[in-house]
Amino acid sequence: MNNPVYPLASDQTMIRNVVFDEIQIGQTASAQRVLSQADIQAFATISGDVNPAHLDAEYADQTLFHGVIAHGMWGGALISAVLGTQLPGPGTIYLEQNLRFSKPVRVGDTLDISVTVLTKDPEKKRVTLQCEIQNQKGQTVVSGEALVIAPTERVARPRAHLPTLAIFDLGARQQALIHSVSELSPVRCAVVHPCDQESLRGALDAADHHLIIPVLIGPAAKIQQLASGFGWSLEGIELIDVPHSHAAAEKAVELAAAGQVEALMKGSLHTDELMSAVVHCVALKTRRRLSHVFHLDVPMYHKVILLTDAALNIAPDLQAKAEILQNAIELAHALGITQPKAALLAAVESVNGKMPATLDAAALCKMVDRGQICGAVVDGPLAFDNAISADAARIKGIQSPVSGDPDILMVPEIESGNMLAKQFEYLAGASACGIVLGARVPIALTSRADGAEARVASAALVKLLAHRYREIAP
Repeated sequence: MNNPVYPLASDQTMIRNVVFDEIQIGQTASAQRVLSQADIQAFATISGDVNPAHLDAEYADQTLFHGVIAHGMWGGALISAVLGTQLPGPGTIYLEQNLRFSKPVRVGDTLDISVTVLTKDPEKKRVTLQCEIQNQKGQTVVSGEALVIAPTERVARPRAHLPTLAIFDLGARQQALIHSVSELSPVRCAVVHPCDQESLRGALDAADHHLIIPVLIGPAAKIQQLASGFGWSLEGIELIDVPHSHAAAEKAVELAAAGQVEALMKGSLHTDELMSAVVHCVALKTRRRLSHVFHLDVPMYHKVILLTDAALNIAPDLQAKAEILQNAIELAHALGITQPKAALLAAVESVNGKMPATLDAAALCKMVDRGQICGAVVDGPLAFDNAISADAARIKGIQSPVSGDPDILMVPEIESGNMLAKQFEYLAGASACGIVLGARVPIALTSRADGAEARVASAALVKLLAHRYREIAP
């Protein structure tokens, strides 16, 4: 005789239970699930089980299973889901569960999960169920028995609406940036006034990653006391004693002008203190305007975004914008993006004579056509939604080679740029680092609020560009 099967109610918006008196010996319930890599990552994140057999493909290939496998208890969770939502369903109290793991479960496996009623205890309202998970080959991968207290009152509840679970490897692209320059030799870098925890730790961590050879410039006693307070060693690190932040900026620029350092890194001083010293140093000037670029790893976006200029140029005119855009394009080239796509942002996507940002964007596109700006696919004006979302552009009837896929976002002025950068970081969870281009040496420029991680990533940009500047030096 076949065991009776009780399918789910047709109304998938509700969850209903099976009370003890209705449960029959041999009654079954089932579900199906396909294992994805995201499932493994999510289970590891929630449980804290970061066993490399589940997460490290290189390690897993050397194990008995020759590849990444699911956590065993992920299978147990699937069984729990059937018990808690189908049979017996809501009101079930889990008492015991034994499990046998017969075969590994791999990414892409289709799993059929089933529970079957074995015994009932009318006095205690307890039910024993046989539990089994089979893969797409019909092989049993997990089996066991569950003991539960079944509900005695009917329950019908709306099925809970679950938020979309997205797994992001925060900072992964910054780590990739750091790794990408690992074969290059570290560059000698003046760290200007590293007199707080994050700026000093960032410089020391950058040195530990072999990105820079730091030359610390600031009040020596204060820097040594700071390092000592955190148990950090400054042994073997050059420390130049100056009385205050202004003197530190001037000394750093002097070393860069003399070729004694190949890069500058901002510490715990105001941006204008450092950049004023740079601007007034003739030896560090080039024909290009100084501009800042944020390197942003935004979790919801499919690649790195370069945002310019949100830190230096307050209200650039057309010529300044052309130089700012060319700087960002050349940074993209250095990062290995051979033909970057640049979106020129404005409030609207149409040219409007009353909105100077739209006029400048249109003029910049014509400059690209004439070869005055080169090395990128450029389009604008584009509103932010049309730049980032191909769907938004399509709905508005915009045909653009940039929409939905920009590498570079260029803002019209510093206020919108600064707000956009901070929104990416504080609302969208972006990992950010930043660099100043247009001088004879690269300048790592981060906010004083940024942590050591941002400073290390900025040092990676510095290292990359310092080596590039060596190649093109006259």
